[in-house]
Amino acid sequence: MTQATFADGDAYEAYVGRWSRLVARAFVRRLAVPAGREWLDVGCGTGALTETVLATAEPARITGVDRSEPFVDLARARIGDARAVFQVGDAKALPLPDGSVDVAVSGLVLNFVPDPPEAAAEIARVLRPGGVAAAYVWDYADGMAMMRHFWDAAAALDPASAAWDEGRRPSVCGPDALRALWTDAGLQAVAVESVQVPTVFADLADYWEPFLGGQGSAPGYLRGLPDDHRAALRALLRTNLPTAPDGTIPLTARAWTVRGRA
Repeated sequence: MTQATFADGDAYEAYVGRWSRLVARAFVRRLAVPAGREWLDVGCGTGALTETVLATAEPARITGVDRSEPFVDLARARIGDARAVFQVGDAKALPLPDGSVDVAVSGLVLNFVPDPPEAAAEIARVLRPGGVAAAYVWDYADGMAMMRHFWDAAAALDPASAAWDEGRRPSVCGPDALRALWTDAGLQAVAVESVQVPTVFADLADYWEPFLGGQGSAPGYLRGLPDDHRAALRALLRTNLPTAPDGTIPLTARAWTVRGRA
C-alpha cells in the first residue's frame, strides 16, 4: 500500500483544505456544544477545524495536535487566538492527561492513522465523564467526486493506480466502520451522519493544479508519472468532468461524521 505525504500546508489547503472548512462548519454546528468548554483537535493539520471551533463554538481553550511540524507551524501562524494552543504529537499517544478535555474532535485524519482503534481509545481516554468525541472523514469510495473522477480516469490509463486509490482500500471511511470504531472505544450514544458540501471549480485549471502539490494520495501518484502520462490524464479529465454553461465544474463532496459520549 502506498503512503500519502503531508508536509506542505499551503499545497494541502489548495487541494482539500478549502473544502474541509465547509464540512467543519456543519460538523461543529451539529455538535451543539455549550460555550466555555475545553476542546482538543486531534490531527489538527493546518487548523481548519480549530479555526471553525474558535469562530462558532466559543471554547474556553482548544489544543491542536498533529504529527506534521510544518502543518502545526502553519496553524500557529494563521490562527492568532490566545485560546488556541498547538503541539506536535501522535494521535495514538496524545500528549494530554486522562480526563482533561470536554470535547475531542478530529477532521479528515482517522483513515491516515496506522491503528485507528488505538487513536479512538486515546480520544476516549482524554475525555472527561460525559465529554463528547466526534470525528469526520471523507467518503472516498463514493462521495468525494473530485477524487473519484481523478481515480476513474487514472484507472482507465493505468490499472496499477488502484494501489493509491483511497476509495479502494479497507478503511474507516464508512458509516458502519466509524460506528464500530467509536463503540469499541467504549463511547456511548454513538451516532453517524453524512455531510455533503458543494465543491465548484472555476475551470479545469482550478481543478487540476491542486493535484500538482504532492499532498495526499492522488497528488502523490501524479507526481510520479512521466510528463506524457500526466498530460494524457489531464486530457481525459477534461473530457470526463461535468462542465456547466459558465465553464465551472460543479462537483460535491461527502463526509461521514461520528459522535459519542464518554
